[in-house]
Amino acid sequence: MFSKNSQIQAYLERIGFKGSLDGSAKTLADLQECHLHTVPYENLDIMNRIALSLDPQDVYQKIVVRGRGGYCFELNALFGWLLRELGYSVTDLVARFWRDEPNTPPKRRHHVLKVEAEGTTYLCDVGVGGIVPRRPIAWIEGLEQHQGGEYYRLERDAYYGWMLCEQKNNKEWNRIYSFTEEPQLPKDFTFATFWCENAPDSIFTKSPMVAMRTLEGRNTLAGREFRIFTSAGVRTFTPQTEEEYKAALQEHFGIHLD
Repeated sequence: MFSKNSQIQAYLERIGFKGSLDGSAKTLADLQECHLHTVPYENLDIMNRIALSLDPQDVYQKIVVRGRGGYCFELNALFGWLLRELGYSVTDLVARFWRDEPNTPPKRRHHVLKVEAEGTTYLCDVGVGGIVPRRPIAWIEGLEQHQGGEYYRLERDAYYGWMLCEQKNNKEWNRIYSFTEEPQLPKDFTFATFWCENAPDSIFTKSPMVAMRTLEGRNTLAGREFRIFTSAGVRTFTPQTEEEYKAALQEHFGIHLD
């Protein structure tokens, strides 16, 4: 077992972070952005019927030592562990993901983080495969926050609590996910991840999903189709053999399957 300091250093090397560990809001933002550009969102273990562990040390072995990715309950559990070790105050929260279920109140099946830095509260999240904030969102109701070509804001809902919303093409604001401020214990996520891993109607058991931001855009895998988004457009391809598939996972996501 590594010492805690060596584990932290290995984690920082895994995400390519080379900045100052001063506990600042800027460092928090840089850590989140580095994470999203290096650790893929993926459900490949679920598709291969490998039971997930949410124990931070097990997730550490998977993501840092073995170079894999994970989904929200793994990624935000580990990122929260790192932030606490670096001196940030972190509260785990559970969310309802509206983007995939716009017409039906969704289940609580997403893990997000409430983080304090320099006297300001932020929403942090490194556990979504789709487009979400690459940097922390200041916990201020109604404040429009611009990140690259993306716009976000936090709204309040009388029933569902806080709502993270996005604006596309200068049109209406759309819900991404909602959450309340009730702190969650690690064991509180056990029920949600069990459902995600095993329920017949869970989206995570349907087909492989892999996604990661890049400096030029993002890379995704849906089923067997790879999509490489850059400023020049979108390149899509479907590997014809298992060897080509594994090579593409390695090239575009850094994933080496055992």
